[in-house]
Amino acid sequence: MIEKKRYMLFLVCCISALGGLLFGFDMAVISGILPFVQKQFNLTAVQEGWFVSSALVGCIAGVAMSGELGDRLGRKKMLVLSAILFLFAAIGCTLFATFFWIIVARILAGIGVGIASNIVPLYISEIAPSKIRGRLVTYYQLAVTFGILLAYLSNAAVLKFSLLAPIESSNQLLHFLFVEQIWRGMFSIGTVPALLFIVGLIFIPESPRWLIQKRRQAEGVKLLTELIGREEAEKDAANIKSNQDEGEGSYKDLLSPRMRRALLLGLLLPLFSQFSGINAIIYYGPSILNSAGISLSNSFQSQVIFGLANMLFTFIAVWKVDALGRRPLYLIGTAGASFSLFITGLFFYTGATNSMFLLVAVLAFLACFAFSIGPLKFVVASEIFPAKIRGRAMALSIMVMWIADTIVGQLTPIFLQELGVASTFWIFAIFCCVAFITVYLLLPETKGKSLEDIEHSWMNK
Repeated sequence: MIEKKRYMLFLVCCISALGGLLFGFDMAVISGILPFVQKQFNLTAVQEGWFVSSALVGCIAGVAMSGELGDRLGRKKMLVLSAILFLFAAIGCTLFATFFWIIVARILAGIGVGIASNIVPLYISEIAPSKIRGRLVTYYQLAVTFGILLAYLSNAAVLKFSLLAPIESSNQLLHFLFVEQIWRGMFSIGTVPALLFIVGLIFIPESPRWLIQKRRQAEGVKLLTELIGREEAEKDAANIKSNQDEGEGSYKDLLSPRMRRALLLGLLLPLFSQFSGINAIIYYGPSILNSAGISLSNSFQSQVIFGLANMLFTFIAVWKVDALGRRPLYLIGTAGASFSLFITGLFFYTGATNSMFLLVAVLAFLACFAFSIGPLKFVVASEIFPAKIRGRAMALSIMVMWIADTIVGQLTPIFLQELGVASTFWIFAIFCCVAFITVYLLLPETKGKSLEDIEHSWMNK
């Protein structure tokens, strides 16, 4: 029976985490597409930034609607909506002829990814036992890194195919997508994970904690028992019911003196994660490496190495987040990221871009981000807010992440052009230093505590 529960819990987490794969794929596929789109449409630096950040504008809209609708309609329905939006957007980016309509499709994809970025970690945190909640929520970030790696691998494969393909082909559509305008072929790969996500969502239940919150007690307790066991399910259900007596939640609750520290953490951690420099590498990796004298083909191979390292180092977070705790991992990661970003900038400043140590420095940053800054912002945000407003509070936290992501996506090509690569990386290093100070001063340890116990700890302060 215990093995059956574990299998069911693992399966549900893996299916829901596919939303993270869509997030990662959409974020990273642009790195390979950008040089080709820039050339085909002769984009300016501002247009280049808009092409990258247009999806992020959609993400902000998606997160904004997901909080309220997720609390009202449920988590599962919002996940289905995100998968459908991403599927239609991937098809649109593949087939639309003009730059304007491609931007529209990118915004649509962003809405879907924005919804998933809020609802998936929230959903996983609400079905997970407290002892392994950190690990299971980290599966979402692991799926994000796998999506990033999938985008890098598919981009490299499409590029290689286009170079080896014959000049003429009997299949005009495939030749158009994968030889003539290969960036469209890179976009088209996104339809596969979107379809898998849609099919997988058929088999997962609604969040049991959301059901209990909506006074569907019997249904919620039954599901929670199947996932985490009767003893913990009944305890959590009783705590949720007692919290219901305090009335419906509102955004005003976050401004109460007892919740201000949680709100500050919920806003600052996702902000710093995007200003850590991760997106400069993900979005503009080939462009940066190409400007350093590395050929486009080799820069694509380097991106695959970056993506693989990002995914592998995330396993450290999966392994240690519940044993070592959120706070130690965060402190180690932000300190390491600051140092490695400074060294990366130093290599570009001195012109030592052909050194193997440049790759080592970037990999060190990716390691620090992958086991700390990347996954833990989702873990912490999914834990620290009260149940009655968790969906909307998470949406506010993730919205800050996407707003910061939009700013980074828009400003990075301008920074690279006006300030240079070295100064750009040093700016990111400064933000990582500030993140270290914030975590040291504000972040409490939440490992091993139920969501209801964490909520009571804020209320009792």
